[in-house]
Amino acid sequence: MNILHVASEVAPFSKTGGLGDVLGALPRALAAHRDVKTCVVSARYGSIDPQMHGLYRRLRKIAVPIGDATYEIEVYEGRLQGDQAGRSDSRVPIYLIEHPLFGDRDGVYGPKDRPGQDYPDNALRFALLCRGALAVAQAFDLHPDVVHGHDWQGALALYYAKRHHPPHRRAPATVLTVHNLSFLGLFPLDQMAALGIDPAHLSSAEFETFEFYEQASLMKGGLHFADRITAVSPRYAREIQTPELGCGLDGLLRRLSGRMSGILNGADYDRWSPWLDPYLPLPYGKSVADPDTDPRVAMAEVAAGKARAKAELSRTLGLPLRPRVPLCATIARLTEQKGIELILKVLEDPGALRGDWHYVLVGSGEPAFEERLRALRERHPSRIGVYLGYDEALSHRVEGGADIYIMPSLFEPCGLNQMYSLRYGTVPVVRAVGGLDDTVVDYDPRSKSGTGFKFSAYEPRALCHAWNRALLAYQGDEAAWQGLVRRGMRADYSWAASARAYLGVYKQALADAQARHEAPTKG
Repeated sequence: MNILHVASEVAPFSKTGGLGDVLGALPRALAAHRDVKTCVVSARYGSIDPQMHGLYRRLRKIAVPIGDATYEIEVYEGRLQGDQAGRSDSRVPIYLIEHPLFGDRDGVYGPKDRPGQDYPDNALRFALLCRGALAVAQAFDLHPDVVHGHDWQGALALYYAKRHHPPHRRAPATVLTVHNLSFLGLFPLDQMAALGIDPAHLSSAEFETFEFYEQASLMKGGLHFADRITAVSPRYAREIQTPELGCGLDGLLRRLSGRMSGILNGADYDRWSPWLDPYLPLPYGKSVADPDTDPRVAMAEVAAGKARAKAELSRTLGLPLRPRVPLCATIARLTEQKGIELILKVLEDPGALRGDWHYVLVGSGEPAFEERLRALRERHPSRIGVYLGYDEALSHRVEGGADIYIMPSLFEPCGLNQMYSLRYGTVPVVRAVGGLDDTVVDYDPRSKSGTGFKFSAYEPRALCHAWNRALLAYQGDEAAWQGLVRRGMRADYSWAASARAYLGVYKQALADAQARHEAPTKG
């Protein structure tokens, strides 16, 4: 089975969020299965240094027809990294499309110096990615059985695969993964002709696949042309079929529910395990899962490693070193989705959190949120540390050095940082939505069970209550806290089970495509 992934981000080459992490890990997990070949096609953005990533340029230039125009692309080829330190590469090839629409831009979706602003020609850019991915597959004899598109940026690959496959080959099966439905890929209808979309797929009552309230939605089109649809957690698959989180597509998704599965994203433990992490001053934690190691010895090792990471993180962000004060943390895009408003309201209320605590945040986004964070840091320089931007190494040190991780998302399709936090012995406080609800078990102090702290209502008071529960547990029974940490570190959210589930989806997609191919035509 040959699988072609088409995505706008692939870590470590490009990353603005969890999508990049998924594409850096899922294809490798699939390739671990016998008789499965997989590859990834993405774009060579201006921020990607081919030499640093061991990429080499293929000499062949490829003509890519889109609408009435033809675009000439070149291709860089490499391999997905096998671990965070780059000590090994996997056998999964990655092809990055080289064209001025990508290489002459410093950002993935918009200028880096203007967060939240998209490039006006993004429809054409990602149409070139999708059509170009299929052209690369044909030019290099990859012959995919399944074309797997990711979010709206990869959705047109499904449309093109069904309509423009080589005449001597059957159209591949198609799968679309919804990583975040709130990004619908909305563009003016009059831009669709330049993308080569048949007008019948915009205006006909029977084929009204892309039209969305007098605009075009590339996500909606991808849903129609997918043999199978996946969402990135079981709960999110249910949530997007409701008016609250369906973003106007809930009715369509309910009609397509027979095609849809919820498959939890995995954590890439090659890159996110504290005993393998090159960014930590002192690796720790491998012995926690070893039944032959005395739990007291294992937890002493964890405590030593986290203490070193906590000291370094405190120095980096200008906080006083106070080992017994719980250090709380968040790594996030500063958007409403991530619950930043709730965090700010709790921190801005001087009496909300009980006892002593420190808090650090790493992220960037909406200017109003950044300004409020700067004000909080200036008001409480000995309590709050802020890094406005994204730094991969610092993110790893946050996971290693923090005691409590705060993730109160308005909605969260899957979430990865709560899984990383569990692995690093950093206890998560999360809102019970999407993948957060699927991966964190609420702590019960009576039965000494659970892996974190959850709340439901999207309001500061609810977050504050859960946060205070975590602070109280940290400051209370040390043995109970160590049990909480140990259970989280032993939780297994690796990609192995998720990859098996995706293989099942691919087989279903192939069967569906075969059935449609063999179905008698009307007339």
